[in-house]
Amino acid sequence: MRFIPISQGDAPETPVASKHLPLTRRNLLKGTGVLMGTLAASSPLALLAPSTAWALELKFLNQTEGDTLLQMGRVLFPHAQLPDAVYALLAKDLDGAAATDQDKARQLREGLQHLDHLAGGSFLKASATRRLEAVKAMEGQDFFNTVRGQCVTSLYDNEMAYATFGYEGSAWEKGGYILRGFQDLKWLPDPTPEASPAPYMG
Repeated sequence: MRFIPISQGDAPETPVASKHLPLTRRNLLKGTGVLMGTLAASSPLALLAPSTAWALELKFLNQTEGDTLLQMGRVLFPHAQLPDAVYALLAKDLDGAAATDQDKARQLREGLQHLDHLAGGSFLKASATRRLEAVKAMEGQDFFNTVRGQCVTSLYDNEMAYATFGYEGSAWEKGGYILRGFQDLKWLPDPTPEASPAPYMG
C-alpha cells in the first residue's frame, strides 16, 4: 500500500475543485514519529486524494505524543465528518513549533504527560468521558491554550477541511457567492421580494 505523506506546505492555492489536496508522494518516511491512517472510501477526501492511505512525519514528538495531540484536538473541536488526517495537521504544526523552540517543546512534553496523568495513565486508552474530563481539567493552562489556539488554523485552514465542509474557496474573483450557492438555502422559507431585491449587476 502506498502512503501519501501529508504536507501543508505543498497545499495549492487553487480551489478544491481542481482535484488536489495537501498530500504529496514520497517513497521514504523519516522522523521521530509517524502518524498513519486511511480515509473512508465514501468521504469527499477519498475522491480527491491520490490515495486513501496517509502518513505524517514528526520531527520532535514520538508517535504516541502525536496521537495524543490528534485525539485531544478531537475532544476540543469534535467533527465526526473530519478524518484523522485533518486532526493530524494539529500534531504536525505543534511538532514543527516544538522542533525549533525549546520552551514550546518543554510545554508540550510536560502538558502531554499531565494529560495522561489526568486520564488515568494514558489519554489514548481512556474512555471518551475520561478524555473530556482530563481536557476540561487543564482548561486555562498554557498547554491547553496553545493546543486550542493552534486548532483554529490547523483544523480549518486547509484544503482537506474545505473539501469536507464544502467550502469552495475565495469567491471575490468569481463575482462572490450571490449567484454561486448563496441561493441554495433550503431550510428557510423564501424571503419576500421586498426583503430580497434583485442583485445589482451594473
